[in-house]
Amino acid sequence: MHHAERPVGMIAMSRSVTAAVLPADLMSRLTATLRIPGTEAVETFDDPVARRGMENVEILITGWSCPPLTAAVLDAAPKLRAVMHAAGSVKAHVGPEVFARGIVVSSAADANAEPVADFTLAVITLAGKRSFGLARQYAAGRFAPFEQRIGNDDRVVGVVGASRIGRRVIVRLHAAGYRVLVADPYLDPARAAELGAELTDLDDLCRRCDVLTLHAPQLPETHHLVDERRLALLRDGALVVNTARGTLVDTNALTLACASGRIDACLDVTEPEPLPAGHPLFQLPNVWITPHLAGVQGSEVRRLGEFAVAEVERFIAGEPLRGTVRADQLDQLA
Repeated sequence: MHHAERPVGMIAMSRSVTAAVLPADLMSRLTATLRIPGTEAVETFDDPVARRGMENVEILITGWSCPPLTAAVLDAAPKLRAVMHAAGSVKAHVGPEVFARGIVVSSAADANAEPVADFTLAVITLAGKRSFGLARQYAAGRFAPFEQRIGNDDRVVGVVGASRIGRRVIVRLHAAGYRVLVADPYLDPARAAELGAELTDLDDLCRRCDVLTLHAPQLPETHHLVDERRLALLRDGALVVNTARGTLVDTNALTLACASGRIDACLDVTEPEPLPAGHPLFQLPNVWITPHLAGVQGSEVRRLGEFAVAEVERFIAGEPLRGTVRADQLDQLA
């Protein structure tokens, strides 16, 4: 491909994360494939410089804080053929009008899914040993090296949502020797079995599991999916793990259930987020809360850029994309 034939590209994301998402080596790969007039990311499509660039842009590389691709923005970009998102969910900036114009959309959500699945398995494993509570007791002067109530053998893990992350969690849990149940309205029993899980409904899953781990998208129908009634179905001593979205769990109901000592929780996401300082959940010895860090962080962020740059290369070469997002998937995506 001659230098002049490279398609025109534009980067639209928060400038504060651009260097982490697209460090020098990835930017070099990108500019070898695309002509990007000025490699500084655009944070708004309203300024004159961005508007002028939009006239010729064919491929948009988006990321965190990309402004919405409204009809007016798309009108200003008549040559736009593809949106390559160097992050997870596209819902904040891509709507039906993008697909209506035949624009191809790709997301790097697969690159974000791996660290979340790894984090989830690690949390389940550590919590099965009651590591978090016993660490607090140890710090307070109680050394208890042999506890009868701990261990991961024969534990049943219920996975809510066979999502991109949920499927990876099931595979990891199965390989680690856990018995796995899964509840997902879009999954069939044969596919569940292939992954290494038994398909069941959510209420039955709650009754039978030792660990409830959430991997469903944030949708109107999943709001407070785990409410007071479902928490009451859980066995005494059960663990709730949430690395998905805080709104999937009724925080007040969870706080009461954990405060009673009946169940434990490990939360990487909360409702509200951030959880206010001094919230009762922070005070409970059987609750462990992290600040939304299961997904790509720090050195891992380049995975998102790497995925997006490879998608650009595949698109220009006419090869199948690996992160294609279809219009009919928008309603089920996180």
